[in-house]
Amino acid sequence: MDLPTQLLLSVFTLLMIIGLATAAQRLLGVRFGRLRTFLAALVAFGLAQPMLEPILTSLGPIGRENPPAAPALGILLLIVMSVVLIPMVILVIAEALVPPGSVPGPLELIRSVRGRLSRARRYSQITRIAIKHGLGPYLRGRGERLDDRPGKVRLARSLREALDEGGVTFVKLGQVLSTRRDLLPAEFVEELGRLQDQVAPAPWPEIEPVLAAELGGPVDEAFAEFDRTPLAAASIGQVHAARLHSGESVVVKVLRPGIWPVVSKDLDIVRRLAATLESRTRWGRSLGLRDLADGFAAAIREELDFRVEAANMAAVTAGGGVTYPAPISAMCTERVLVMRRLTGRPVTAAAPEQGPQLARDLLDCLLRQILIEGVFHADPHPGNLMLLDDGTLGLLDFGAVGRLDDSVRSALRRFLLAMNRQDPLGVTDALLEVVPRPEDIDEAALERALGQFMARHVTAGMDSAQMFTDLFRIVSAYGLSIPPEVAAVFRALATLEGTLVRLSPGFDLIGEARSFAGRHLAERITPETIKESATQELVALLPMLRRLPRRVERIASAAEHGRFSMNVRLLADDRDRRYVTGLLHQVLLTVLGATAGVMAVILLGTAGGPPALANTTLFQLIGYNLLVIAAILVLRVLALIFRRPRASDDHPARR
Repeated sequence: MDLPTQLLLSVFTLLMIIGLATAAQRLLGVRFGRLRTFLAALVAFGLAQPMLEPILTSLGPIGRENPPAAPALGILLLIVMSVVLIPMVILVIAEALVPPGSVPGPLELIRSVRGRLSRARRYSQITRIAIKHGLGPYLRGRGERLDDRPGKVRLARSLREALDEGGVTFVKLGQVLSTRRDLLPAEFVEELGRLQDQVAPAPWPEIEPVLAAELGGPVDEAFAEFDRTPLAAASIGQVHAARLHSGESVVVKVLRPGIWPVVSKDLDIVRRLAATLESRTRWGRSLGLRDLADGFAAAIREELDFRVEAANMAAVTAGGGVTYPAPISAMCTERVLVMRRLTGRPVTAAAPEQGPQLARDLLDCLLRQILIEGVFHADPHPGNLMLLDDGTLGLLDFGAVGRLDDSVRSALRRFLLAMNRQDPLGVTDALLEVVPRPEDIDEAALERALGQFMARHVTAGMDSAQMFTDLFRIVSAYGLSIPPEVAAVFRALATLEGTLVRLSPGFDLIGEARSFAGRHLAERITPETIKESATQELVALLPMLRRLPRRVERIASAAEHGRFSMNVRLLADDRDRRYVTGLLHQVLLTVLGATAGVMAVILLGTAGGPPALANTTLFQLIGYNLLVIAAILVLRVLALIFRRPRASDDHPARR
């Protein structure tokens, strides 16, 4: 066979395969991947000749002198439908056994293998760290159950040391867990609270390229002076002192080079571990570990983008004896943060007589941010505070900032005011507005539990740390899930409690919080504010009130004369109509397929009839064609059923 003939035959074969693929996909009514459809048609083309050659041979020679008879045309139609039926069967079986997306493509497979190898190395490193600190049995689920406090303390210390050695992501994870008194025992909360992310600074040759790239030129051109020795270094970044050409002293925070790949890999490990625990354990599902991991990852990513921190600094309102360094917006980028320098010393160096006033100023500032402003510093630990030269507090590091909408702030204000009045009913109502309300909650029992809680703790001189622990226990015992934004509030308050104790041992957090409620919240409820709120509500209701009498009169008149009726439009939404139409389409195809199959069986079982071919009657020929048509219709329904969970996700009933 010469080359042109081979090329012509190859092109004809390719066109036949493409035609088979197109016909199979159109008959099934579902879009499949191009590679999958082409492979199914290729297999069908390869199977067609050995399967159909005996049938074609039985027809005898067909040519110009010997044209095919009418029954032979029916056989040819049956052959064509049978050939098209083969890729349809293959596609439906593949859809059922290997749904789209379950097998990655070549490029995705290569990236997946590389990612798996990278994660495997990190898994191995983390496992070695855990085994080194005695956590190996707990990773296998065989650790001993510790009921005594010394054993819990030892395990908590081992966990802290392992997280500390694991790197920045696991240090941050431990810091977040140290604020979740509702999840962890007190021994773990106390030990994880000691985690610090202070590390050795990165050398200047690694920092200088980052600054030059972000600032668009050499460091000496951007600043009049720049101290190469950092003031402080953490696992995420380090801080240098500098002076602008205007003479203003600033602080430059630089993201540590090469941190993104490590953090991204660790966050992927944390997410996969959380997903596994949520799918395999009951406690993982009850805690919503997947959502917790997603929230943690989002917080870490924001902390690694200094533009977010600059925006947070502009959004948070300080005042009240607390200041913060304003950012130099024109010089702030994703990896560099330039802000005005606050001069002072560590807050732990404050004199004992300064402690109570500093603690009151800090508590007043944070409560005002949470309850009134709605944007608050979410990590007020001593390392983020300075005692300024003028004797006031400076608030640093706005990488972690919480935001609350007006409805949550209003509920928290009512919660604090009800606590101040020791009103269990008001506390219960406010709490159920803050957290999602479960369907089967026993509100009376929750009210009694909160009443007992207030009787124990809402008095001067009580242990505020134990108060937070008991409140979290109540929330957990009644199945209340805390939203992330509210969890950030509790995290900030729990961190603040430790800071206040450092500033002023014996500080009465509860008494000062009640005093704040009396000063700032109760004063907001005055005759003037009530009058203003009532006026605003009335103005909003006036249009409706103006139309209300006329509408009531119409309804009453219609009811009096027996003309009162209700008009309800079924399937008004276009998505509902598409959903019902799709169901009717499937039902119709099923009925038609079943009818064709029953008729085919009847015709194939009928004896006699006009002869069509040597051993085939006309009834049998029609029966074979109906059988193939029934198979095509059934395969179309099956393809729609197997694709149904993905094709109908937009239906409102499944939202």
